[in-house]
Amino acid sequence: MIFQVVLSIVAIIAGGIASIAGFGIGSFVTPLLAFKTGIGVAVAGISIAHFSGTALRFFVLRRHINKKILLSFGLTSAAGGLVGALFHNVFYNIVLIIIFSCLLIFAGIMELTGLSEKIRFSGAASWAAGAMSGFFGGLVGNQGGIRSAAMLSYELKKKEFVATATGIALMVDVARIPVYIITQGEEMLSIWKWILIASIGVLVGTAAGTYLLRKIPEKIFKKGVASIIILVGIFILIYNFF
Repeated sequence: MIFQVVLSIVAIIAGGIASIAGFGIGSFVTPLLAFKTGIGVAVAGISIAHFSGTALRFFVLRRHINKKILLSFGLTSAAGGLVGALFHNVFYNIVLIIIFSCLLIFAGIMELTGLSEKIRFSGAASWAAGAMSGFFGGLVGNQGGIRSAAMLSYELKKKEFVATATGIALMVDVARIPVYIITQGEEMLSIWKWILIASIGVLVGTAAGTYLLRKIPEKIFKKGVASIIILVGIFILIYNFF
């Protein structure tokens, strides 16, 4: 009973963070569920909760999507996510987690220090950035952090940033969830109650976070996202070592 309560609270918080930063559900809820199920099943199970919150966020913010970025960065991100999901159980290891976490921390620091302003993705670079972020995300189940880190290089206003990140996340979910169901369907079904609790919590948090997004000043939005990215990177490192 205690675990269910904690799971619902963390899911609500994660849903709220995702509505502000464009990611966070997998980063925070997956490690918690992994304590009970193991990381592989947790990644697959939370993908359902992730899809629920992302779909709601997409519906609310759909008018603010940058279609150009969605169709370049987004399509290759979805393709990379699919490939990453296919190799999830093959390559998932602590070395990959360390690299992934350091990439998040580095990207966040780049934005906070202003160095990221010298990096702009366009053309083939945009497609490559999308593919790499999706691939890493599919491998470790936290594609949102690396995707948002890469998207900080675009000149997007807060609603456009979150809406576009959400649209891409939805594409990645549609690509990877069938893979998880085919490869780990029985394990996912065995934890359906936890998946349901997480999904409801994420939906509640998403609704609250979408409202809070309107209150955040545009000028501090990207710095806030960068700070969350750094915290997620540190959290993932601590979770895997302590």
